[in-house]
Amino acid sequence: MLGAMPRNIPRSAAAVARTAPHQIRIIGGQWKRTRLEVADRPGLRPTPDRVRETLFNWLGQDLTGWRCVDAFAGTGALGLEAASRGAAEVLLVEAEGDLVDQLRAVARKLEATNVTVQRGNALNVLPTLAAASVDLVFLDPPFEADLFDKALAAALPALAPQGYVYLEAPAEWNAEAVGRHGLGLLRHTRAGAVHGHLLQRVA
Repeated sequence: MLGAMPRNIPRSAAAVARTAPHQIRIIGGQWKRTRLEVADRPGLRPTPDRVRETLFNWLGQDLTGWRCVDAFAGTGALGLEAASRGAAEVLLVEAEGDLVDQLRAVARKLEATNVTVQRGNALNVLPTLAAASVDLVFLDPPFEADLFDKALAAALPALAPQGYVYLEAPAEWNAEAVGRHGLGLLRHTRAGAVHGHLLQRVA
């Protein structure tokens, strides 16, 4: 788990757009194999199937009753995966209007009554959530914006005492780096330029 301190790995928006698939799939739960459209736009980078599969293996597959927030929703892949696996409430937060419309269309198509889509800036929305009300927060901000520390700080007040944070970044975060936020590093995975981290409050 230990490694170098967070660092920026240059990756142009154009490169991300070229490598992003035009469809991704939900990989588990009631909507397994459902395909989600990926808009062809710079910076939109869905979490890879391999990383999502690993993450939900860590979490135990069944999220029945969990309250989750996908703070930088984009395609909604992370939040919809949680909803597919039984989460009671999933809030998808997205700033871009066309992506919000797409997320709402997907939620209607799936008849996902446990999913709410909110347009807004995640850094502004997260602090408005009730204290200790969220079991799992997905933080997958645009890599080039360097919002990782700000996003962690914004998410923590809403996190339940035994809740989890999933942080996706272009470099590995070590125990010292997440420790600055009062978090411990439980697991780390990597797929290409994407590093996934499962975090939890330090007792």
